[in-house]
Amino acid sequence: MGGPGDPPEGTPDSGPGGGGGSEDEYRSVVFDESFVKAARLQEFSARERITDHAPAVRRTPALRRGLTRQAVVLAVLIVVAFGTAIYMGVRSPYRTTPVARGTEPLRMTVIPLAPDRAVPGAVSTGDLYEHSPATQFHVAADGIALPTTKRTAHFSDSQVVTALTTAKDYLVDSSLDPDVLTGGTARPVRMLVDPQQLGQFDESFEKPVTDGRHAATGWLVRFDPAQTELADPHIRVQGTLHFAETTADTLEVSSDHTFVYALRPAGAPDGAKASLFTVRRELHFRFDREDLRNHQAELLVSYVQAGPLACAADTAAYLRPLLAGQTAKEDGPAGTDPYATGSATALCGALAPSAEPSV
Repeated sequence: MGGPGDPPEGTPDSGPGGGGGSEDEYRSVVFDESFVKAARLQEFSARERITDHAPAVRRTPALRRGLTRQAVVLAVLIVVAFGTAIYMGVRSPYRTTPVARGTEPLRMTVIPLAPDRAVPGAVSTGDLYEHSPATQFHVAADGIALPTTKRTAHFSDSQVVTALTTAKDYLVDSSLDPDVLTGGTARPVRMLVDPQQLGQFDESFEKPVTDGRHAATGWLVRFDPAQTELADPHIRVQGTLHFAETTADTLEVSSDHTFVYALRPAGAPDGAKASLFTVRRELHFRFDREDLRNHQAELLVSYVQAGPLACAADTAAYLRPLLAGQTAKEDGPAGTDPYATGSATALCGALAPSAEPSV
């Protein structure tokens, strides 16, 4: 039987207590206070409907869309704070002053080697090389071989290779480039020099002097184009490269190479005799991490022996070799004034006969 309030047929399906009625359909819908307040239509109260004879419902003002004023102000403050942080980072006094790297000036020595007889010569440069100690030397850059590399305590293998490669590039550009050798340019060499040494480099070419600091021939090999030209572009080279870590922040590379050039007088006819000119260069490079990144080097020491040269020859701007048939004429080294400041002692050596071709 049904309950006291139920119809005889039971509760209809569409009624409040029906098994599949609408109550179950809307049971999951919750109309909270925020939902009601957000409704676009609201019912007038009974008093409002009596006094104003208004419709049963009224349209509520639409919600304001977009950012509120507080949100806009907050966003602006965040942007200003972020911009200020970036500005202060760029303008920080701790970053405006570069860190002093302690770059030293290049110390250079150029020693002429004077022959004790007339310089031997031959028309064939091949004959000159074949009858000289340079007969077993490699040609050009092939004579500047890199040693076996390995990482050091604070530098990776790739950083060591970079240091050695930069040193080799410096030797190639400063000793083998025909435009550099004939005095046409010094730019390829300059690009490899640490920026803090460029002032010394430029002064060495603008005002070359034999003071141990400002000789162009301390930086590179070049011949006076008014007197000398290359008789053979295939320069012979032999030497070694070594590397070592000196501090946690620096690598040093030392090079010791002998370069042999076949030369003849400038503007000489094809049948003119050529002669050999030998330059031994010992260079000491230093690299910090910035040098390695920029493919540049700091030069510490340049020690050059070159001949045949006259002892009295001025070697600051150019090397002026004695050519085939010429002699040193019993001259001694250039005079040295012990009272003069800032000048280097004039040095000169004797070129051993065994260093010259036996032709």
